[in-house]
Parts: sequence; structure tokens; C-alpha cells
Amino acid sequence: MRLTRSCTSVLLLACFLPCFALAQTPPSALPDAPGRETVQRICSACHPAQIVLGRGMTREQWGGIVSNMISRGAKGSDDDFAQVVDYLATNLPPAKAGTAAPTGNAKAPPRPKSLIDQAGANDKQVVDEDAAARGKTIYIAQCITCHGTRARGGERGADLVRSLVVLHDRYGNTIGPYLAKGHPEGHPVSLTEAQIVDLSHFLHQQVGDTLRTGPYNSVLNILVGDPREGKAFFDGAGHCSQCHSVTGDLAHIASKYDPPVLQLKVVFPQTAAFGKRRGSSNARQPETVTVTTASGETVTGVLDQIDDFNVSLHDASGQYRSFERGPGVKVEKHDPYAAHVALLDQYTDKDIHDVVAYLETFK
Repeated sequence: MRLTRSCTSVLLLACFLPCFALAQTPPSALPDAPGRETVQRICSACHPAQIVLGRGMTREQWGGIVSNMISRGAKGSDDDFAQVVDYLATNLPPAKAGTAAPTGNAKAPPRPKSLIDQAGANDKQVVDEDAAARGKTIYIAQCITCHGTRARGGERGADLVRSLVVLHDRYGNTIGPYLAKGHPEGHPVSLTEAQIVDLSHFLHQQVGDTLRTGPYNSVLNILVGDPREGKAFFDGAGHCSQCHSVTGDLAHIASKYDPPVLQLKVVFPQTAAFGKRRGSSNARQPETVTVTTASGETVTGVLDQIDDFNVSLHDASGQYRSFERGPGVKVEKHDPYAAHVALLDQYTDKDIHDVVAYLETFK
């Protein structure tokens, strides 16, 4: 489906932003700088604010993390979230290059845990780094030829990072029985129970490394479209110019957002995304509703809640109004992003890349 391809393109390029953690012991308190109180107030509602310490990311990468937190239910105003991104980008920047790599028989420092390590199912497998290192040796000997260096698969083998056998596995409880049956058919893999557990740790490590905060994840070059075809789609089949103008609301849009964030805003404009500079607009247009009662009264306002029995809103004066739904009551919802939602079923990856390439010309 086109929807799947389009969503996948955007989610991989924009939502799964990388996290380059600093290989150092985190300090015990957030740096004393403007915005610290906002970070503590917003972030500590769900987890200790100090979870960010010891991480180093660009403004774009911190913006991706904060956008993800908003989608998970973080509460605050647009200005609050902008302050959080500014604080994190200023006080927790990427690590500087030049750290010497271990030589000889020196043991490499353990991989710092990423933010994604803090979340997961109740029975989530906790990766043991030493076991994963042993499992890597087993993987190289038994699996790498077909499944690739990072377990992402190829012509000869499946992508193990997306394998249900691996994702459902906990310490070898599904990987072991699968290998015992023969993998592939007629080619059994003989491993001890301990080796299977080690392999399980390695594969789960690969899964974690490819997630939005994993060290292997990086934003790809998405400026691969044709600006001329993007203009044709913008003015034609996409009907974008009916609501937007490159000299009006989209003027200098490329100076506000990096290409991956710009692409996210094109496809999912209602999603919070943070631009190159302070003050980039993240305001989301509210969904409105018009209620016409059985007596003929018409009330329009910002939608609060709606279900099969009631609908509530705040009218133009800010007053809260609630209505029972029933015979003679007409309810009309107005979604300002309806046209973008409809496009998800229509445009292709090429259309998206072309439009982004076109908008990128407006610095």
C-alpha cells in the first residue's frame, strides 16, 4: 500500500533520529542554565530528568526525542517544549571527535545505554554486554553469511531485526526451539543452551541499536527528489497551493527546518517538530466542531471531547459548552489537517521527495 511506503519513508528518516551517547559517567545534576526548571518540570512527570545526562546530541536529534515524548503524552506548551530543546541542545551537545580508541588487549568501554533502554515491555530482555560479545562470535561463525553483519538480512536470509522469532524471544526461549527444528529446512544449527542465550543477547542488542536512539541509526540524505516535479505536484495533483503559499506561510521554510524535519512537517504537519533555530513555529491548529441543536441553535468552537453520546467544545469566547447527541442534533467536525491525511493514500515516496526538494529551495 502507498500509505505503508509513505509512512515508512518518513518514520525511518525523521522519527527514528539517532542518539550518540557520550562515553562518560553522567554527572548527578542537570547543568545550571536557562531552561533547567522547565526541563525538570516537563520531563520528570514521566521519568527522572537526569536520564538525559551523559548523552550528547545535536539540536535536530534532541528535537526528535522531544517530539517523540510529546507523542507519548508529555504535557506542556509549545514554548515549554521549545525551551526544553534549546536547553538540551545547548548544554548536552554531541561528543567531540578525537577520543582515542583502545589498543592492544585493552577492553573497550561498555556501550552507554541509550534512552530506548529505559523503556519496553515488563519482560523486556536486558542485554548483557559480555554475553552479547560472545554471541557475536557465534553469529559470525553461524549466521553472518546469510543475515549480514548487522542482522539486517539480504538476498540469502531474512532481516533478523524485524523477525518475530527474535522480537518474541526472551533469553533464547524462541530462538533455541527454532534452531533445533532446522534453519533453514534441512540445515540444523547445533548450539549449546549457553550459546543460544549468548546469541539471543547479541540479536537483541542489534534490535536496540537500530531503534530511534540506537548508535547505528543515522538520518539519510533525503534530498533525492526533483524540485521541478515537486513544484508540479505542489501546484497540481497534490493541491497544496490551495491552502499554502511559498511566498506566504511557507516563505523561507527551508531556513527553519533541516530536510528530515521538513519532510516530517510535509507529511505529518500536526506532529511537533523543532527547527534549526529558536522560534520556529510548532503551533498545532486545533480541531473544531459545529453543533446544531434540535432547536436550531448553532455553536462553533474548539473540540474538547466527542463520543456517541456527548460532544463538548470551547466557543469563541472561551466558554465551555456540552451537548447531548440525539435526534435532531447535527455535529460537523473540521480537521485542519484532513487534506494531509487524505494524501497519505495518494502520493508515493517520489512525490514526497520531490515536494521536499522543491521546498528546500526556499531558504
